[in-house]
Amino acid sequence: MQICPSKIRIRQEIARLRAAGQTIGLVPTMGFLHEGHLQLMRRAAQHADAVVATIFVNPTQFGPNEDLSRYPRDLERDLDLLRAEGVAAVFTPSPEEMYLPGADAIVDVPSLSGILQGALRPGHFQGVATVVSKLFNITQPDLAVFGEKDYQQLALIRKMVRDLDMPVRIIGHPTAREADGLAMSSRNVRLSPAQRAAAPILNAALTHAEHHPLPSAEAYVTQVSQHLAREALCDIKSVEIRDSENLTTLSGPLHRPAVILLAVAFGDVLLIDQRVITPGKDSS
Repeated sequence: MQICPSKIRIRQEIARLRAAGQTIGLVPTMGFLHEGHLQLMRRAAQHADAVVATIFVNPTQFGPNEDLSRYPRDLERDLDLLRAEGVAAVFTPSPEEMYLPGADAIVDVPSLSGILQGALRPGHFQGVATVVSKLFNITQPDLAVFGEKDYQQLALIRKMVRDLDMPVRIIGHPTAREADGLAMSSRNVRLSPAQRAAAPILNAALTHAEHHPLPSAEAYVTQVSQHLAREALCDIKSVEIRDSENLTTLSGPLHRPAVILLAVAFGDVLLIDQRVITPGKDSS
């Protein structure tokens, strides 16, 4: 596995793989990898000859009240995990390598960047769209794999790729979960024991909604909110139901697939989760 800390070095490695006739599957990460990330690597390997990962804690997607320095990091452990998955190359740039002095160009998807999580974290999705577009430009992948847990992020990247004619196929991968249903996240390590014990209520609330069809979008929001409110440690930031394709607001009876999106804080740790609801389908 080639470790490439510079743009020049990763481009050289991509060129070598291309010269050997290999297609490239990209998996962008911020590191501190878990089983969910490794599933993304395996999914990329199913669709491309060579998997390229990136590890970069992107400062531009952290807000002024979010502590970038507290984001967990363990590069050597991450590299060992990626070697075991057969990843061909890893791009590990520093912020100075990714953002040249005076850089101020941004990529924005206005219809998706200011809603839901974007309203809770102003500027976050501009940072995401900008860094992902830079990673696509640097690595020129045939495809890229993203987790469906970050549903809004996935929708935004798909729209960015479509709108800007980027020749990258975007593949979404189902949310990886712990044995008790909690969506895997690098943030989970920051939960206290009590918070960690309470956090699976997000999945429980979504599963109940999925298995018990209701007459309207509003009824789903009410039911899920009430379910979450049973847990005293939950600080509900957002419960929304949106069109599963374009994230537009829904009301009244559901006539097409919808996604329920949660943002719930446990102390200073914000957790997200999601579930697609198909009208007329009872998954129980």
